[in-house]
Formats: sequence, structure tokens, C-alpha cells
Amino acid sequence: MPMILIVDPERCTGCRTCESVCSFYHYKEFNPRRSRIVILRDAERGVNLPMVCQQCEEAPCIAACPTGATYREEETGPVLIDYEKCIGCKTCITVCPFGGNSLDYVTHKPIKCDLCGGDPECVKYCIDKAIEYVPVTVFNVMKKKRSLEKISSLIELILPRATK
Repeated sequence: MPMILIVDPERCTGCRTCESVCSFYHYKEFNPRRSRIVILRDAERGVNLPMVCQQCEEAPCIAACPTGATYREEETGPVLIDYEKCIGCKTCITVCPFGGNSLDYVTHKPIKCDLCGGDPECVKYCIDKAIEYVPVTVFNVMKKKRSLEKISSLIELILPRATK
């Protein structure tokens, strides 16, 4: 059964465990700068916002990629990056409405959630259960839609402050 990742920003405490386990899984180092999930913080407002690829059905990063390096893995469904084809133009980072892609400071290429091959580490280690990996059902799709609405409103709240 297809699965979806749901992030509940209201449950996130900003502990950053997800960032550490993600970087360790992919790079064997505890380095949040290499994580494929990033906690965006606004300490003044007490907001911690986990930013991760939402695996959009009509992913703008796929449409925008000039080399076809960003693609959907047909069997399991995640949006992935073929690093042999990626030229590091950062277009996928620019077009993502959820800040789901970031730049790896070592390779200078984009990195994004690949769902850890179908068993996301961030979900396993999130103490507050702010990240779930659940089957696609009508209920879970509606839950994800509500979550994305919350995330969108929090992005609008936080980002203007981050650029000042």
C-alpha cells in the first residue's frame, strides 16, 4: 500500500533529533547541515517547523529540472534525485513551495527526503510523534492536507522575520 509522510508542526518541540538521525543514516555523521529534514525556528514565537519534501503529487521540482535528474520512483512513489544527471543548478530548491530541498554544502548539490528507502528514520526517532509515515487513506490524505495548510501559514509567519 502506498505511504505518505505527515508532519504536524504543532507537535514539534525543535529537539532536532530528526536532523541528526537523517544525516547519520545518509552520511554516517551527526551533522544537521547535511540533513534532508530541517527544523526552521522562530524562538520568539515558539514555532518549530520541520521542513521536509512533501513528495508532491505534481512536484514542481520534477517539472523544473532541466536535466530530468529529479524524478518520481514509480514503484514506491518518492521524488528522488539522480546525482549522475544533476548539474547543481538549484532550480529544484528554488521552486519548492515547502522548502523541502536544501543544498548539501559538501557536494554543492540539492538534497531532499528520499523516505530512507521506505522506512524513514525521522519517524522512528521522533519522540513527540510530530512526523508520521502512514498508509494513503482518505483520512490520512485529509490529515496531510490540514498539516500542509498549517505549514503554509507558519512559513508565511516565520519567513518574513527570517529575512529581516
